Amino acid sequence: MIQCLTVTLGTSLTSPLTNTPTYVLNTSPLMSSIPAVRTAIGIQKTGDFDVLEILTLPLTVGGGDIVVKTEYLGVNFIDTYFRKGLYPVKEFPAAIGVEISGTILALPTDPAVLEDPEFKKRGFTVGARVVAGGSSSVGLHSDYASVPWKVTYVLPPNVSTRTAAATLSQGQTVVTFIEEAYKVKKGDTILVHTVAGGLGLLFAQLIKARGATVIGTTSTKEKAELAKANGADHVILYKDEDTVQRVLELTNGEGVDAVFDGVGKDTFDSNFKMLKRKGTLVSVGNASGAVPPFAPIRLVEKNLKLLRPTVGNYVFTPQEFFHYTKELFDLVANDSLKIKIHKEYPFTAEGAIQAQKDLTGGHTTGKLIIKVGEN
Repeated sequence: MIQCLTVTLGTSLTSPLTNTPTYVLNTSPLMSSIPAVRTAIGIQKTGDFDVLEILTLPLTVGGGDIVVKTEYLGVNFIDTYFRKGLYPVKEFPAAIGVEISGTILALPTDPAVLEDPEFKKRGFTVGARVVAGGSSSVGLHSDYASVPWKVTYVLPPNVSTRTAAATLSQGQTVVTFIEEAYKVKKGDTILVHTVAGGLGLLFAQLIKARGATVIGTTSTKEKAELAKANGADHVILYKDEDTVQRVLELTNGEGVDAVFDGVGKDTFDSNFKMLKRKGTLVSVGNASGAVPPFAPIRLVEKNLKLLRPTVGNYVFTPQEFFHYTKELFDLVANDSLKIKIHKEYPFTAEGAIQAQKDLTGGHTTGKLIIKVGEN
């Protein structure tokens, strides 16, 4: 049986993990009793897939946090980066995961938060269905999660928590990157690597919706057909074709206006051959490994721009998070953006391991999610 801890509203305790004041909640009209511990997918050291395990960790709640009873977890490449140690882990044991959906169990206790105009306009209520997280909110893959209110969003009535967990992280990446990393416009020609993956399919749909031509790369004919059904105009089978040669053929030797590259090390160098003069390379991720050290002088030949953005710096403020997340879920709600879920996994160590193996193995199309409990 999970023990619950209930204290007076606003009571300050000390977190056993951080030794900093936090708040726990009571059963006032705004609050519910919350568990003292959570069951989480996490690691006690970095390494290969087998370091993933189910952990019991304290549920530490800040005064500005919303407590969510989770229903679904979104699986992302950033989870593998923390597991492998590519991104630093501050302390062990550590939960992984940046993307969840579920229902609100408890609201913040900090009076200043409750009176904040930005907080008030969000419509948070106990029992509301929400999606939460982002690249700056690591450690959310658990049955209960404490999340800052600033990165929590109440879902439209016709968007399920299942769809939401498959949407937030990758969807925020796409809507911010095509607006701020490279502002896609009508008439552009854009190259998207791994266009049939969860991220690639969203890039294809929204770039096409802006009136640009989409060239994508993928591994199989079946994936190519899926990409075309989601907006890609041309799809290159990189295992069978010379990607550089095909891109230059398709663009009459001129190259593309921008590349969105989530592969990393394996495709980085070839991108420079496919960009037109004054083109933009947006390094989105590291699926094949981190890009080696780079000499800026390489940009001189065509006056190229190179960005390695993170979505967390585009949705950094509460206003930015709300603006882009509302834009994203409005698109989902009105069926302008279709979310494809490739597979659902159980909330077990084996499920988490298999999800990461499938994600990194290059055999998936669409999003991978983990279902928490029976919901």
